[in-house]
Amino acid sequence: MKPHLTAFGDVFELRVALRHIRPTIWRSLRVPVELTLAQLHQIFQIAMGWQESHLHDFLVNGIRFGMVDVEDEIFSVDEDAAPVGAVASVGSTFLYRYDFGDDWEHEVRIEGVVEGADETILCTGGSRACPPEDCGGAPGYAQLLKVLANPKHEEYADTKRWVGRAFDPERFDVAAVNRKLKPLARRFGRGRT
Repeated sequence: MKPHLTAFGDVFELRVALRHIRPTIWRSLRVPVELTLAQLHQIFQIAMGWQESHLHDFLVNGIRFGMVDVEDEIFSVDEDAAPVGAVASVGSTFLYRYDFGDDWEHEVRIEGVVEGADETILCTGGSRACPPEDCGGAPGYAQLLKVLANPKHEEYADTKRWVGRAFDPERFDVAAVNRKLKPLARRFGRGRT
């Protein structure tokens, strides 16, 4: 399949899914192709429900993109200088990693492109709540869900207090995500407000 060449004004339709969690936690998004990977990181933080309190990077075609102002022994290309449309195309997949302690890996797949769209950054769908920050990665989250499923578990009260009474692992609110994305669309200078 011949890759589709993108132009300023095009919008990628992409799906980001958290690896190693079943059932899958995922989001479908529309993002302008000219946004940088650094801006895409900000969108992922909101769409997934993370709190942007840890380091991150992208692995695209064997090249690591990250924050260059962070001291790191591993070489990376500046994510602020990498437009999504320059490093990915329709049908490609890449990895977004967040929190190197918990090691959350997100598989990103570019599913389509809308040519000349004037839409804002948009979440078009998703499933399930994001795991809480600092819960221990996929194994820790599995244990957390096991504890929450059993009110008689000795750690239930402490765990429920820690995640908050409103936490529902099955809940996802696309409208709430889009309300949070709206200021990014204005800040990144694209789309209707």
